Amino acid sequence: MKQSEQEMKEWAQQLNAVHLPRWEELPDIDLYMDQVMTLMDRYLDLLLGRSHEKIITPAMVNNYVKLNLIPAPHKKQYNRVHLAYLVAITILKQVVTIKEVRVGILYQAHLSGTRNAYNLFCTQQEYELKKAAAEIDPQLALDALPEQIPFDNLALKMASGAFAQKIVAEKAVALQEQELKQMQEEHNRSLQK
Repeated sequence: MKQSEQEMKEWAQQLNAVHLPRWEELPDIDLYMDQVMTLMDRYLDLLLGRSHEKIITPAMVNNYVKLNLIPAPHKKQYNRVHLAYLVAITILKQVVTIKEVRVGILYQAHLSGTRNAYNLFCTQQEYELKKAAAEIDPQLALDALPEQIPFDNLALKMASGAFAQKIVAEKAVALQEQELKQMQEEHNRSLQK
């Protein structure tokens, strides 16, 4: 097995084990911006960790407030509602526009409340990540298929699947890029002999 294939399978195991914090697991205390940034990095690093760019910045959070994507902080402090919105927004904006994220969040929150909508998002996203991991390594068996998703949640399901497929494609390309570089270096060394 090639090194890149082995690395991909190891990453798939990590992907298969991703757990997004449910509503009840989010801190039930008010947090300052730097604490929010630390938590967001911790929650999303495996999914979005990029050594050259931040997952989320204070400027992004401020823009989300201005765009009415998230409620304004109270005395510069953020709570679990803010964290839930930020987790969902940060993932979803990778595959749909901010306008679409806003409509989707408002729609889902209206249907079942912020807590239930957020927990549904986490469950669906984790399932789609497990499905993508099983594509990489068939030994990572999927749990039982979730119930047929209602039409009201179709956009959520499709966006979650698109995100999972996007990060797998990005990881595969990154590993292929490393392998290509090694092949080119070996080729150049053989020419010099």
